[in-house]
Amino acid sequence: MSEISIKPYVHHAQYYETDQMSIIHHSNYIRWMEEARLDFMSQCGVPYKELEEMGIIIPVLSVSCEYRSMVHFDDDVIIHVKVVRYSGIKMNLEYTFTNAATGELTTTGTSSHCFLNRDYRPISLKKDYADIDNRFRKMLAL
Repeated sequence: MSEISIKPYVHHAQYYETDQMSIIHHSNYIRWMEEARLDFMSQCGVPYKELEEMGIIIPVLSVSCEYRSMVHFDDDVIIHVKVVRYSGIKMNLEYTFTNAATGELTTTGTSSHCFLNRDYRPISLKKDYADIDNRFRKMLAL
């Protein structure tokens, strides 16, 4: 069985993402977390589109972000995603953002999610989708 090798997500800061102070507006970091999360899941063999096709949705329960230094237009930001808790019913992730040019830590964040069916009812991946549950459990080790 081969090891999963995860590449960090890289986002190139766009001009339209800046605010009046010429720095990236704080709301964009949450979007970047979602982009990084979906990329991470795909690399782990759990593409979100496939989950939705199976009737599994993963809403956000909570999200937080701590801004440590500014990101500017044209910066490349490297975003690492880590699953820190997974129960088969809920999942918590951590995000670290670093400036690609300087290596400076710019932002940290967390998000919490649950698993629902199409009727918005909680499901247990362990009970109802053992193969998917196993893939998420492997993500814990990364």
